[in-house]
Amino acid sequence: MEEVAGQRERNKEAARTRILDAVIELMTEGRADLSHDAVAERTGISRRTIYRYFVDREALLGAASARVRELAGARVSFPKSESDLLDTQSIYQGLDRIAPIVTLVRSTPQGRAMRLAQKKERQESYTRVTADAVKDLPKDDQLLATAMLQVLHTTPWLEMRDHWDLSGEQIAKATGWAIRTLLADLRARKGAPL
Repeated sequence: MEEVAGQRERNKEAARTRILDAVIELMTEGRADLSHDAVAERTGISRRTIYRYFVDREALLGAASARVRELAGARVSFPKSESDLLDTQSIYQGLDRIAPIVTLVRSTPQGRAMRLAQKKERQESYTRVTADAVKDLPKDDQLLATAMLQVLHTTPWLEMRDHWDLSGEQIAKATGWAIRTLLADLRARKGAPL
């Protein structure tokens, strides 16, 4: 019985992965409608089953965004600690590994929708991770500093790659330096406003 339950879980996970990979494929093909219907058509999985896994379009796109990070590597995720925030090498080298997909996620309306589907989770993660560094700042400045650290953690990849022909390793070096510099400044300013 346990073996049957284990197989059932593996089948569910395989179907879930197939659904998310189909969303990513549709995006890479330039499809504007990253919907349950489009995924059902692509995968042959019933629309009803897809809705069972992902209750709405936002859940579907958010999970697809998480799948993109998974494809980039285990360390490419929302940070859980300040040391994760400082691990820029894993982030940027992971993004390089799946550069064609990340480029679309960073530059298309569909990719933007995928990223925005996880906006709340992203904000909560970075707010938690930067809380100690920004705690003495005025409230408005806490938000600004946290947002800047989040931007530096992942966002420069496309711009630095396109405009400066930099590799993930080089981008990681530059952004790691910038994050360390900002964190040191935030702690040294002892609550002085930005």
